[in-house]
Amino acid sequence: MKAMVLAAGEGSRLGALTEDKPKPMLAVGGVPILERNVRLLARYGVEEIVINLHHRPEVIVDHFGDGSRFGVKITYSFEERLLGTAGALGKVRDIFRDDFFLVYGDNLTTCDLGALMRLHHERAAALTIALYYREDPRASGIVGLDAEDRIVRFVEKPLPDQIFSHWVNAGYLALAPSVLDLIPVSGASDFGHDIFGKLLREGARVYGYRMTEKLWWIDSRVDYERTCREFLELDSSQGQGKG
Repeated sequence: MKAMVLAAGEGSRLGALTEDKPKPMLAVGGVPILERNVRLLARYGVEEIVINLHHRPEVIVDHFGDGSRFGVKITYSFEERLLGTAGALGKVRDIFRDDFFLVYGDNLTTCDLGALMRLHHERAAALTIALYYREDPRASGIVGLDAEDRIVRFVEKPLPDQIFSHWVNAGYLALAPSVLDLIPVSGASDFGHDIFGKLLREGARVYGYRMTEKLWWIDSRVDYERTCREFLELDSSQGQGKG
């Protein structure tokens, strides 16, 4: 099992917190967000991970090395210019020959990735998106679902009068390698703005996995402070610590 983890973002909205490190390397409960995602993937059987880099790449490379300390093999894809959530995959498409995970590396979750991938396989899906119910979805990509949880509509960062759903892209996805054919070999491309729409227009099998698990997003300093409080409480209650 393989995964791509997106970790190239600068996190400019977090100001001084990300001046000397990429946003996914912010610590929550003493552990970098990115490390928590790497450990989550390893827990569900992922053996090889590709991490894309841009802002302060050495911070990530110095922390993870080849990944052996975390039970995985890690390779890196440096982007001189940001390529977007889909363009990052375009650059390393030859690595992914079977179904794989895509993780937005600046989110945190307790998502059951095994259940996500099982649903993906059961539905013979091209793409399956973990979905989280968010009261205010304006900063997210929202989906419309049919009775079988097949995604029939998607809008990225909707305006108030465009909101038709509170189920949002949680940033944890299962993909078939066929999706890579829609991504340009070079240049920037985004799943929310470019690829999801293409898949739906072509009638591809795109499904949603409605999460009952927890999700934390960090769009602002307030989000970060909230996440640190809540995640530390979760760690304490479950006795997880840094594991």
